[in-house]
Amino acid sequence: MALRNLIRKFSGAFGWAEVERMPYKEEGSAPFKAISRQVLFADPVFKCELRYFEMEPGGYSTLERHEHAHAVMILRGRGLCLLDTEVRPVASHDLVTIAPMTWHQFRASEGEPLGFLCMVNAERDRPLLPSEHELKRLRAMPEIAAFLEGRSAP
Repeated sequence: MALRNLIRKFSGAFGWAEVERMPYKEEGSAPFKAISRQVLFADPVFKCELRYFEMEPGGYSTLERHEHAHAVMILRGRGLCLLDTEVRPVASHDLVTIAPMTWHQFRASEGEPLGFLCMVNAERDRPLLPSEHELKRLRAMPEIAAFLEGRSAP
């Protein structure tokens, strides 16, 4: 299969021409708040997808882990990122790589949206949500408990 030439023009407001802004996930499938996604690139030749996610101020992605690795480039805003047992601030132009089976979640600051590019394998496993036991273990760490409850601010 041959790669096709493509230019996706940036249309402002962190959108791209002819790219649909979609819900992050199906409602009720996992906990998240105020986040959308756009698939900017998906081509079988590269076996990957480049997606843009944007969270409204105070929004967050799902706390999850999975067997596939991925890379996230923050394009706008600032927030916090949970990686395994650490909470780290993130801001424009930071690169976050997420190893397989690492708990991770992104949270936008209260004052501005957080937008990032995410590169993943086109064929990937489904995310796993934490069990009650795993959530209890994570919440036993004060910094992570504050993060999960939205009490820590970037």
